[in-house]
Amino acid sequence: MAVPPTKLNERKDKTNMADINQIVEDLSKLTVLEAAELVKALETKWGVTAAAPVAVAAAGGGGGGAAAAPAAEAAKDTFDVVLASVPADKKIAAIKVVREVKAGLGLAEAKALVEGAPKVVLEGAPKAEAEAAKKKLEEAGAKVELK
Repeated sequence: MAVPPTKLNERKDKTNMADINQIVEDLSKLTVLEAAELVKALETKWGVTAAAPVAVAAAGGGGGGAAAAPAAEAAKDTFDVVLASVPADKKIAAIKVVREVKAGLGLAEAKALVEGAPKVVLEGAPKAEAEAAKKKLEEAGAKVELK
């Protein structure tokens, strides 16, 4: 027979949930660089890694060199998003996207970054974030490279 929860247990559950919600809110406010620092600190503290395991396929006979390059790229987990160039008629759209992609960047800084291309927009970004930034910038008319 199950024991009904006491008022103390109910209050504890609500408190834990409120704490978790507060942590989620606090983490949502972090910039990309702050989140990366947090990940490194937790990895060090707990002795773990946040990197996803990568399956490496064995290269076939004659095309070993060609197959090795994509495997090396697949193993790379952080990328630099480089704004290569922006056509003059697309600068305003590119500035807006740069401010969206790089949190905390002011209008003047974003304008200087776009006008000073080639420039690094994001440095050491996770693959998914780097690809998303590249896609947004290309949709705005910019030429972008991932390194």
